[in-house]
Amino acid sequence: MKKEILLLEDDIDLAETLKELLESQSYAVDMVHSGEGAIDASYEKKYQLYIFDINVGDMNGLELLESLRGADDTTPAIFISALIDMNSIAKAFAIGAEDYIKKPFFPEELLIRVNAKFLQINSDIEYENLRYIPDKKELYIDDKYISLGEVQECLCDIFMTNIGNVLDKSILMDCLVQPSDTALRVALNKLKQLTSLPIRNIRGVGYILEKS
Repeated sequence: MKKEILLLEDDIDLAETLKELLESQSYAVDMVHSGEGAIDASYEKKYQLYIFDINVGDMNGLELLESLRGADDTTPAIFISALIDMNSIAKAFAIGAEDYIKKPFFPEELLIRVNAKFLQINSDIEYENLRYIPDKKELYIDDKYISLGEVQECLCDIFMTNIGNVLDKSILMDCLVQPSDTALRVALNKLKQLTSLPIRNIRGVGYILEKS
């Protein structure tokens, strides 16, 4: 059964891009372009995730989520917004947002966040002889716990929650203290040494941990 997502975004081109990407990963996406449309949709159907822009023409996305929470709607929500001031970000989390992505962003970044959100409530991820627990960020090989450094833990989390997806290197760079192509290659080599994960470089495109 496909997981249902409600997407509120008044930039139609961006909304279409995000909808197409999410649906390519077997999510079911209802797209609306106004706050009123989002309210109507949320009353007609039960969703597993909301993705809301904040600046939409008829209603502030923060006010929208606040009203839904007031109606005992606990559906997890991710905000996407050009607003980067701390007050907006703080309010988003205060009213119950799960995540906040600042525009502009790579569409694939949203997919990573969505995958991770659903995996938090799902079972452990198994890949060959590895078992990964997303909410604890713990990795086991043959049931033996593997201690990863902060950088490798971050990279491992991204790959294990996005098996089969090509990941742009710019997304992986966020795991690094001092991002560079060389530093990323070193970090990935260390991760492969520790885990034997068959991470593959697709020249000019990105990296992938292919489905086993």
